[in-house]
Amino acid sequence: MKTIPSYFTVKQRGEHEIVIQKSRFIAHFARVETEEEAQDFIQEIKKQHWSATHNCSAYLIGEQDQIQKANDDGEPSGTAGVPMLEVLKKRELKDTVVVVTRYFGGIKLGAGGLIRAYGGATSEGLNAVGVVERKRTTIMHVKVDYTWLGKLENELRGSIYPLKEIHYADTVTFDVYVKDADVPAFTDWITDMTNAQADILEGEKLYLETDMPPR
Repeated sequence: MKTIPSYFTVKQRGEHEIVIQKSRFIAHFARVETEEEAQDFIQEIKKQHWSATHNCSAYLIGEQDQIQKANDDGEPSGTAGVPMLEVLKKRELKDTVVVVTRYFGGIKLGAGGLIRAYGGATSEGLNAVGVVERKRTTIMHVKVDYTWLGKLENELRGSIYPLKEIHYADTVTFDVYVKDADVPAFTDWITDMTNAQADILEGEKLYLETDMPPR
């Protein structure tokens, strides 16, 4: 489990293709937590696109981006993997791997053209596949008598605290996402609202994901 309050990463596995000067550039993305997972994904794409001219790759892993790798896979040095890595850094992504597959279309792009092509394929691909912000939260369990159901549900749905789930049993329990730093304020808020008639318990730590707009 990470300890940083929030970070950005790719939303899901996915791919996106663009065509530049008759060459096909297919950007593939995945979320990874170890270098081994990143390398496994790269090898998977290479097997899938074994007949491609190049399968260039880059990845960023770790809370402080401790692991950073870029591979040009036969393209001129610095024209593929590094521009791809720079896009990941610019978007402040973590635990993300990208492979850009190129099928050569017969027209040479030159060093500048390659840098723009691989960087552009990565950037456009991220917009297509999606980026999320993951915020570290505590699941707070709020148990109340049924007389509080309507008021508490209404207040929670109008608040800054996302409602995860409601459990209906002898009593009602609300599971609520609360940012770690907001736990004391949330507890005070619920206590005041219910005249101290709620049982409030801290649960597990989870990351809540929010879609980010394309850039």
